[in-house]
Amino acid sequence: MTETARTARSAEAKVPDSTRRSERSRRAILDAALALVGEVGYNKLTIEAIAARAGVGKQTIYRWWPSKAAVLLDASLALAGDAGTEAEWTGFPDTGDLAADLKYVLRATVDEFNDDKYDAPARALTAAGATDPELGRKFTEQLLEPQLALYEQRLRSAQQAGQVAEDTDLRIALETLLGPLMHRWLLRTAPLTHAYADALVDQVLRGIRPR
Repeated sequence: MTETARTARSAEAKVPDSTRRSERSRRAILDAALALVGEVGYNKLTIEAIAARAGVGKQTIYRWWPSKAAVLLDASLALAGDAGTEAEWTGFPDTGDLAADLKYVLRATVDEFNDDKYDAPARALTAAGATDPELGRKFTEQLLEPQLALYEQRLRSAQQAGQVAEDTDLRIALETLLGPLMHRWLLRTAPLTHAYADALVDQVLRGIRPR
């Protein structure tokens, strides 16, 4: 290698990787948003506080997101991916035992709702989406619907296998399964437990099995 080539390569190695730096900043912002919403709640969460915790200027945040709600939505999507949730959902179990498969996933959902790391941002987004239609739409499309679709897909495969009545409306069936869980979590009417998740599955399946 010539001296000129070595010099050029050395200079190239010293050039900052802006893509890597941007990804580090983005990740720091998302982590800061998740941490802060758990500490202070959504109402007291501010872009300024997120920027300070992440070690960036607030204009850096506004360059990528229009609001704290948008930051929190992306942070929640990243959290789901970090937890392996995306892999789990795309691999929704299909062992041939519908009850066991649904109980497995619903128990995992209960565990997430009982974990402050997931609970705080989920509550914040739910509350914000109730008053911000655009955020609510994105929250539903990007976070909820992909999960609901996989429940529906599992129910459809069971229906095709003759384990669910042919005239069952699968969307209503899955909402009947998940609605009570969300109600108990959101309103804190009673503890969320594995036993409760199992009871929900058993109750719903009694109503949709072939007669």
